[in-house]
Amino acid sequence: MLCVTSLPVSASSSLPLSLSLSLSLCLSVSLSVMDSQKEALRRIISTLSNKNEELQTFLETVDSTLTGLQEESCKVMSELEAELQLLSSTLDDKGAELCGIIKEETQRKEAELQTQLSEGKFALLSCEELLEFANQTLTITNEEEFLKAAKQIKERVTMAPAFRLTTRPAVSENMSQFTVDFSVERAGLQRLHFLPVPKAPEVDMSRCIVRDNNIMVAWRPAGEDDSDGDISVSGPIERYDLEYRKTNQEGSLRAAGEACWEKICDIRETHVSISDLKFDSRFVVVRVRARNKTAAGDFSEPVALETRAYNFGFDAATAHAELKVQGDTVTWEPQGVKGHDPRLRGKENKSSSRSATPSPNKTAGSRAGRDRFAGESYTVLGDQEMTGGTYYWELRPLVDWKSISVGVAYRASLGRYDQLGKSAGSWCLHASQWLQSSLAAKHNNRAKVLDWPLPQRIGVYCDYDNGDLSFIDVDHLRLLHSFKTKFGQPLVPAFTVWCGGITIMTGLQVPSFMGNFLSTNRSLSNLSQ
Repeated sequence: MLCVTSLPVSASSSLPLSLSLSLSLCLSVSLSVMDSQKEALRRIISTLSNKNEELQTFLETVDSTLTGLQEESCKVMSELEAELQLLSSTLDDKGAELCGIIKEETQRKEAELQTQLSEGKFALLSCEELLEFANQTLTITNEEEFLKAAKQIKERVTMAPAFRLTTRPAVSENMSQFTVDFSVERAGLQRLHFLPVPKAPEVDMSRCIVRDNNIMVAWRPAGEDDSDGDISVSGPIERYDLEYRKTNQEGSLRAAGEACWEKICDIRETHVSISDLKFDSRFVVVRVRARNKTAAGDFSEPVALETRAYNFGFDAATAHAELKVQGDTVTWEPQGVKGHDPRLRGKENKSSSRSATPSPNKTAGSRAGRDRFAGESYTVLGDQEMTGGTYYWELRPLVDWKSISVGVAYRASLGRYDQLGKSAGSWCLHASQWLQSSLAAKHNNRAKVLDWPLPQRIGVYCDYDNGDLSFIDVDHLRLLHSFKTKFGQPLVPAFTVWCGGITIMTGLQVPSFMGNFLSTNRSLSNLSQ
């Protein structure tokens, strides 16, 4: 409560001292309570804001799941109808085939019986005619005619169809060979059901390896440890699908603006390697599912694998005016100066050149500031400090480069005109192919010439706590130089580019090959502070 007493203006100047002190103390206490309550309210607001964002993400996930459920339901319903149609069509085709076989056999038997029937009728008619002729012959009284007729009857009987015709049907009426019993098939139809799907595998964290910006993910199939080992329920697993995405939170929900799932399909083993990743997030979340012949099971529980690495960009606010920063690339683009070779500048009018590039000696007071680099310090710094632990990044010179430097520096120790390696607060590797090729390690205005070919891919390793700074020819896995010192201030990456350009690769873990260099190359000469 704010303790304020209304007094006449004319009387306020004559308030007793004790009353004035009481009012001041009460007002001070009230303001302190209000500030405390405001701070508590801000914390509540922050908590509510975070919860609100979490709920929004959750609702978006549920809504997306609902949409996916409806789409998946329509898909499987359509597939079911198609399968039933195929089954019905198959039954119709098979029924027509079996009916055709029965009809064909019936027609064959009918044809044979019809032939027998025709031949039998003809034989019967012939037999009846011969019988009538024989009866008539018995009435003949003339011996010569009788003998002649009897001879004819004998010859006709020998050739009569009735005596050459079999009196048994050529085929039987039995069609039992075409009897069917589809009770087993009906039972099979009764057992028609959805395909069993494999259970979700389990990601085996003990076998997962994160190294050299690669992630080896391993998992165990569901039921692998079951005593019965029965796989008939879901059928044999034929392949796996793995999905992964980058995130800055360990939970499985995808926050707004984060990457979607990326997929690796048709994996035949119980492990897979995700290669050549840029580790620009705290975690990579992975999940895996199994497939049998035609169906896919549920995904495993998402697992977050930590992927910490050093990520930084160029601090464009520090870049020399003739350096163009574009993403991970810096290029030197002179702005109307007639040339940067000292031999050429010597031929210019001194007053004009000095007006364009102030003398460092005249601006010593600006060293404490952090303005753009100027003069002949074609420098740009990184935007993320190094204060403890190990760090690694790489640099590639662009085509037609002439002179570059890469290293680290204390941000506050470099003045606008300071060049890398010429102060106690900067360490660098300098490479040049202007006029002649040269490679040198520089610190505190001292240089050590290095007898190595110019590298095309430079790795920079910094162990802040142990005071190690190493430069690696990555293409040839060659240690170019190591500094051993004791860092006393936050460091930033530092670069110099004159003529040409460079590109940097960040989000890299400290590569495993650094262990060999750190253990076997300590005896190389170092420049120390």
